Amino acid sequence: MATINPYLIFNGNCEEAFLFYQSVFGGEFPYMGKFKDMPSEGTPAISEEDANKIMHITLPIGNGSILMGSDSNSASGEVVFGGNVSLSVNANTKEEADKMYNGLSAGGNPFMPMSKTFWGAYFGMLVDKFGIHWMVNFDEKEN
Repeated sequence: MATINPYLIFNGNCEEAFLFYQSVFGGEFPYMGKFKDMPSEGTPAISEEDANKIMHITLPIGNGSILMGSDSNSASGEVVFGGNVSLSVNANTKEEADKMYNGLSAGGNPFMPMSKTFWGAYFGMLVDKFGIHWMVNFDEKEN
């Protein structure tokens, strides 16, 4: 069964926000990566201004929920209230991820097709026909 988690996008203060959320909910960050940590091969150059912004962060909350977030960068532009929240759905199989992505994309804007990522996931992003932002993810496990 798929799980859904909120994904929050900030204009440069993601780390500050997540430190605040950590003070409220407790827990540890299993992952906090900055844009400067991205492999340079195959990705556009990161500006000095964006290098120390958060590319991705996770904070487990409660029984299985994960609060996730990142900063916007100069390539993606500033986010506005209402466009800074996505629902991240984690599939159990690659086929399930494709089915969800294709279903949610119908009549919407599938702006990042499902593809293998440098962090080892099969991932894509879209805005559905109702204006809801989605991230579809399948964590591929090495056997």
